[in-house]
Amino acid sequence: MPSVALHSAPSAQVWYCTLPPVHSYLDSLDRIGAADYQPTEQDILRTRVKTTGIVETHFTFKNLHFRLFDVGGQRSERKKWIHCFEDVTAIIFCVALSGYDQVLHEDETTLLPRHLSPSALLSNQSPIAKTPKASPPDGPSSRAGPDTFLEAVAYVKSQYESKNKSLHKEVYAHTTCATDTNNIQFVFDAVTDVIIANNLRFCGLY
Repeated sequence: MPSVALHSAPSAQVWYCTLPPVHSYLDSLDRIGAADYQPTEQDILRTRVKTTGIVETHFTFKNLHFRLFDVGGQRSERKKWIHCFEDVTAIIFCVALSGYDQVLHEDETTLLPRHLSPSALLSNQSPIAKTPKASPPDGPSSRAGPDTFLEAVAYVKSQYESKNKSLHKEVYAHTTCATDTNNIQFVFDAVTDVIIANNLRFCGLY
């Protein structure tokens, strides 16, 4: 059954809310079910691995060595964030536009914008709100205006930017897609430029 027809069934809509990439797998059942199936790059990128605890990754980009700390976003994981705050250059929040009409399992109406305040604990960091997909923090009925993609993205960005009360910190918002490697490359370029500029500013050279 084509994924479009399946998604129109009320009983299947809960799948779509919890597993956004399910349509791509349903449309590829014959390929995935083949005896000689080998996962493609897109198959791997569309898989989801829940982050628990703190995952540290080291990599080099543009001749700069990065230490990336991936922390879980669930409420139970947030108390662990403080252990990553020493000598941090930037904070990257990743939020999902596809969650605009979903209810949090923590039973709250607001996701990360209200929790942007942990960055206030840091004196030299620039929060970077990276929105591969993102959620209007006050619910779908809080925004008035055109219901276009660009208008929705602009609204989400404004919600994050409005939480920044410091004159010395900036929030840089980038709209991207986690499965688009070229787009992610652009985001990493932008993040790298921010980090370099902050380091130069710290040294009094910028």
